[in-house]
Amino acid sequence: MTDSSTPDAGTRTVLLRGGEVHSPADPFATAMVVEGDRIAWVGSEGAADSFADGVDEVVHLDGALVTPAFTDAHVHTTATGLALTGLDLTDAPDLAEALSRIRAHARAHPDHRVLLGHGWDSTSWPERRPPHRAELDEAAGGRPLYLSRSDVHSALATTALLDLTPGIADLPGFHPEQPLTTAAHHAVREVAHATLTPAQREAAQRAALRRAAELGIGTVHECAGPDISSEDDLRALLALAAEQDGPRVVGYWAEAVTSAKDARRIRELGAHGAAGDLFVDGSLGSHTAHLHTPYADRPEHTGNAYLDAEAVAAHVAACTEAGLQAGFHAIGDAALSAVTEGVRQAAARTSLARVRALRHRVEHAEMLTPATIDAFAELALTASVQPAFDAAWGGEDGMYTSRLGVERARTLNPYAALQRAGVPLAFGSDSPVTPLDPWGTLRAAAFHHTPEHRISVRGAFTAHTRGGWRAIGQDDAGTLVPGAPADYAVWRTGELVVQAPDTRVANWSTDPRSGTPGLPDLTPGCELPVCLATVVAGRTVHRRPIE
Repeated sequence: MTDSSTPDAGTRTVLLRGGEVHSPADPFATAMVVEGDRIAWVGSEGAADSFADGVDEVVHLDGALVTPAFTDAHVHTTATGLALTGLDLTDAPDLAEALSRIRAHARAHPDHRVLLGHGWDSTSWPERRPPHRAELDEAAGGRPLYLSRSDVHSALATTALLDLTPGIADLPGFHPEQPLTTAAHHAVREVAHATLTPAQREAAQRAALRRAAELGIGTVHECAGPDISSEDDLRALLALAAEQDGPRVVGYWAEAVTSAKDARRIRELGAHGAAGDLFVDGSLGSHTAHLHTPYADRPEHTGNAYLDAEAVAAHVAACTEAGLQAGFHAIGDAALSAVTEGVRQAAARTSLARVRALRHRVEHAEMLTPATIDAFAELALTASVQPAFDAAWGGEDGMYTSRLGVERARTLNPYAALQRAGVPLAFGSDSPVTPLDPWGTLRAAAFHHTPEHRISVRGAFTAHTRGGWRAIGQDDAGTLVPGAPADYAVWRTGELVVQAPDTRVANWSTDPRSGTPGLPDLTPGCELPVCLATVVAGRTVHRRPIE
């Protein structure tokens, strides 16, 4: 990709030409004009000649692909930055390697009051167990250490950190030699994160937003809340995003609303809604997702219920009355039943039309049934989901099967059924639970471990671009058509194809008469596209160095 001048696309008129422009306005488009922060025109190379002399800048794409920028609909920005710049155990293959990384991190950061790390998952380790506290104490050199599990619903802490947490042994979820969950986990996390200086927090947020831009992500939905981060963290992130050229940040604050006063406070924080990780339950990996029937590997245990249907109804009704989007974190089948029952109660108290209009959302929504899928469609609930969860934990040898058994595990993350029912989908990563990786996310949805849950790459692409915008109530964005925001990415990629689970659909779609624009081949093993540039509101926020 080459350009004819130094770009300042936020205030200039730019012609991009000589590539492939993924646009429903013209499935054969090779050129695009951007005026300021909006798309002005999409069309053919021949028609582009008429614009060439009247623009401020010409970008020669040299065959590159231009798409809408991705939206990641579920991110924890500061935690993502800390994982990118600090102690990350996501790919640690065993207990010994995890402890070795902790020792190295402790040596490298003698000035940190509390050591912070993320990503351990003992499910696949040969030892099949997390570190004992004595092992952690030794590896950390006797210093405070907070180490969140990959799903961030449980954590390990050294003795020194527990000693800094008042009353920890009396809190629910405290186990002397087991990972901390629920209130005990939240307490040690609050103590650990309180030691972050403003400079450390800003550095982490900048690192996360920079990484998002490098991957062609133009917008992130920050899922903050009192059990996850802090009001100061959310305010600082929103201020940072407003003052620098980078991805847009849409903030959510996960706190229950029961009155108009509560709703005003959510808005005063700068949040788009009282949604995100307002926990109805926990996670499968930590055995805290709420199930109708017990876990396969803990036969007496059905997980944790943090909110019941009545609490869900109260929150949704109050938000609906205030015109504020509501939402919840729900993973287990019992939790999703509570959500749908509660939203239906709220619709009876207010009106179904008002509930539907606000597009209340549910994060994760993994263990759906035909009844809860129908309820999502009836209530116009947006399913904010993470296909990388299946890639990481699906399959007969994966964590889902360990927790639920083969048959129940096969029902998880039924994207095709959601799509058939007309449920709005918004894709995200839940980073740092799984990494920022938009094309990998599309691959995970198109090549789901369970074939009947697979969707087309085109459908997945829509969920990861336009779907994120629709989830915040904006229908004129996330696509390259005249008048839409100039949020786009430029990619180096191979041949463009049409991939769908049903070969009859794929064969029809590749017929030139169908006018179906192609996308990169995401077959496992194929190289994923490389982002050459990311543009947000007409301003370049990432440009790949010339190789």
